[in-house]
Amino acid sequence: MEPTENTTNELIARIESKYSKLSKGQKRLADYVRQNYDKAVFLTAARLGEIVGVSESTVVRFATQLGYKGYPGFQKALEELVRNKLNSIQRMEVTYGRISQSEILETVLHSDIEKIKQTLSAIDHKAFNLAIDTILGAEKIYVIGIRSCAPLASFLSFYLNLVCQDVTAVTTNSSSEIFEQLIRINEKDVIIGISFPRYSMRTLKALEFASNRKAKVITLTDSVHSPMNLYSSCNLIARSDMASIVDSLVAPLSVINALIVALCMKKQDEVVSTLETLEKIWGEYQVYSGDELNPVSGTVSVENDGKDTEGR
Repeated sequence: MEPTENTTNELIARIESKYSKLSKGQKRLADYVRQNYDKAVFLTAARLGEIVGVSESTVVRFATQLGYKGYPGFQKALEELVRNKLNSIQRMEVTYGRISQSEILETVLHSDIEKIKQTLSAIDHKAFNLAIDTILGAEKIYVIGIRSCAPLASFLSFYLNLVCQDVTAVTTNSSSEIFEQLIRINEKDVIIGISFPRYSMRTLKALEFASNRKAKVITLTDSVHSPMNLYSSCNLIARSDMASIVDSLVAPLSVINALIVALCMKKQDEVVSTLETLEKIWGEYQVYSGDELNPVSGTVSVENDGKDTEGR
């Protein structure tokens, strides 16, 4: 069986264990990768060979010698290493050192598109369907996401509330508060944990606590090797950007959108009934009459205390 290619520090471990058996050229490659992995991750095999002073075929043999499926497998391991090694400042330096100011918009949008494509090609449809069934079968649903993942958790919780009966967005001001909110979780419930590098220990501990209480655990994370999957029976994998000061969470949000749509289709009659009720409530209590911008005949009017004022 081929060894796993994406374990966080496995690439360095492989290099160290095989170093004495490498050729002179391969040793130069190994030395360069260990010292400059943040730059090597963006190089083609030909370019890496050119920098180190070896042929492209030597680079490919080097990757194979380490046990990877050619250079693409080696590059994936490099990506995983960089994702977990670089801090935010280093990631910013790597990103903005590669692109000019005029290319930022196009580069970032194309990168996000690529992340969605990678997610689509690799996502486990069985896991996705299992997540839907697990959520629908749960008595109570908990959702947790911390730091940059908090908006994803909030978005998911908001729409789950329209579909399901009992949804709790776990607030995360402190570790103790998390456990207080999860104190009644049991085998009839499900917790959805969202975390991407750098992974949140508080989220991981929450999933461990829920698992110990026999609750079902669903994770949304970036890799099968993510620590978030330790306690999960259902893993949803979405690619995130690994070399930027801003975490790219476009692909995870797309997976969340798909979850919500799938749940709505499963409970279509109930969702329609809920929305009809909400429309009546919104109208009765003027939820959208005093604080919303309404486009009218090419102009924007602002409703304020029952009086329309043309936006200027």
